[in-house]
Parts: sequence; C-alpha cells; structure tokens
Amino acid sequence: MSEALPFAYAVNSPPATALIRCCPEDFQVVEELPFTLSGEGEHVWLLLCKRNTNTVWLARRLARIAGVRSVDVGYAGLKDRHALTTQWFSVHLGRKKEPNWAAELGTEAVQVVKVIRHPRKLRRGALKENRFQLTLRRLQGDREAVNRCLVQIKAEGVPNYFGPQRFGREGQNLDQVGQWFAGGRPPKDRYLRGLLLSAARAFLFNQVLAERVRAAHWNQPLPGEALILDGSHGFFLAETIDETLQARVRCFDCHPSGPLWGRGSLPSGGITRAFEEKVLADSVLWRKGLEGEGLKQERRSLRLVAADLEWSFPTNDSLQLYFRLPAGAYATTMLREVVELQEARGLSSS
Repeated sequence: MSEALPFAYAVNSPPATALIRCCPEDFQVVEELPFTLSGEGEHVWLLLCKRNTNTVWLARRLARIAGVRSVDVGYAGLKDRHALTTQWFSVHLGRKKEPNWAAELGTEAVQVVKVIRHPRKLRRGALKENRFQLTLRRLQGDREAVNRCLVQIKAEGVPNYFGPQRFGREGQNLDQVGQWFAGGRPPKDRYLRGLLLSAARAFLFNQVLAERVRAAHWNQPLPGEALILDGSHGFFLAETIDETLQARVRCFDCHPSGPLWGRGSLPSGGITRAFEEKVLADSVLWRKGLEGEGLKQERRSLRLVAADLEWSFPTNDSLQLYFRLPAGAYATTMLREVVELQEARGLSSS
C-alpha cells in the first residue's frame, strides 16, 4: 500500500526540494462558500482565522462555549493544523443566548473575522474552493525547471490524487480499515468510522488514477468515460469521444473521472469501465467492505486544476505561490509535481 504514486511530468522525482511550513504564515488557506449567507436563522456562522489550531478541537471548543452538543457545530472540512487558515464554522444556537465570541475566542491562536446568522448548518464538503498562499523555503534544484513545470501545470493541471494526510500518519488509517474489512471489529466512534471509509475510497481511487497516469491518459477522455463537469459533482457518459468532447476537456469544461467506490454498477462504460475493473480486480475485500457500509458509487475528477496560479521567487532559495483549488483537493498534490517537500515544523523561516 505504500507504493509511490507516479508523476505526470517528472520522470522519477520533481526538479527541486524545499521545506514547507517553516512557520504557520508560510501555509495560508482561506475558505470560500458557494452561497450567500442570509443574515437570519437559528445557526450562527463564524469565520475564524486559526493559527496552529486543530479543526476538530476548535469545533469542540465552540460547542463548549455555546453550551451545545458537538453535533450542533458544523464545518466544511478539516484544515491543516500547522498553518494559518481562515475557516467557517456553524453553531446551532436556537433560542440560546449568543456568547460574546470575540471575548471567548480572541487569542493569538484564534481570531473572529465575521459572525452572521443562517437558517442551516454548515455541512461537510459545502465549499466552493480554498484560496492558498504558500511559501516554500530552502529551495534547492533547477529553478528554470521549476518554472517550466509550473507553466505546464497551469496549462494542463495535475493528477488529482488524494494526499497522504487522508491516510493518516504512516498510513495508519489504511492499516485499520484493512483489519476491519478482513473481519475485525468496526470502530464504535462514528467520526473514526467515517474517516476510515473515506481513506478506503481514496486508496482505491488513487490506484485507478495512478494506472491512468502510467498509461498517459489521465487527462484525456477514453470511450465510455464518465466526464465530470468542472466545479460540479455531476457527470455524463461519453460512449464515444469526438473532437467536440476533446475540446471541452482541453479547456477544462469537463474532466475524466475515477470511481469513489460504493454500491451499484460503475457509471462508466466501454474501455473506461474495463480499465477500472481490471485495476481494482484484486481489491475485492475493500470493495465489498465499502458496499457493505452502504456507500454508493460516486465520481471524482482525475485532473486537478489550480485556478489563477501565480508564483515568484522572492529570494534565491524561496518560492511563493498563489492559487485556488476546489473543495476536496490538496495543495500538496499539486506541489509534489514541482518540489520534493520536507516538513519543517518549528524550524526558523530565515
């Protein structure tokens, strides 16, 4: 399960190395919602800027401050702890008195940016995108090759792998789900159960994508492709591929997709379906485990496009990047094509 995922552009490794997260300000993320908040309702939505702070821990703290259950606090997704992230949370207060959020939360670690009411809870995945500002330090390697690679990524995208953080430290989530599906006891904790199921689906998806990268058609539609619409979860079956569809894929209007495994038949067909079935033929235990938990077949884009990608070299040994990614995508997935990253938590940024 630890087999290295193939690169789209580099032969064996990216053209440079660098340190990431020398300080929280080197990894900045801002969430963008896909809708406008109404200003009225039983749920208080808070936009919080957190530094070196865990999402789940902060959600539980909000529940304690408000005197509500943990389930009454919503957030769209987990954000990096070792970073400076601006993230939305919702708290179902009902008729309870609203706390003084700034007084309760205002510290060096957490700042209240905005407070607004809305009728509904913030659900997982309910994001339009994330905006990133990243600084990589101690950059070593061929700067011109780095620049060429970024130009290519801006024009063509990168394979949309699930990042290693989905699988836990040293792949522990995969070890646990493997034991579970092999006949072990399922986790009692609902959150952990969902985390392990997500890791299993991500692992199978990465297998399919890796094989399409090796076959050099991860960003090209095959006959029977389930083409996913850009910025959407919706997809359509393309039994044959003509120049019109090729053009739509080239301009990022739609993307080839891969399976997020669950019950039901694969929505792909023809060559694409045969390819996916062959890649996952030896993963019967995992496929049946996911089906047994009631998950349904879904699709995920095989290609990740970094919108508005810009970069600069502020010093001879640093690289700064600005870009936007859709919800569920990983910044490190894009960066792995450019630089081999080493975590630098706690090191000086000088």
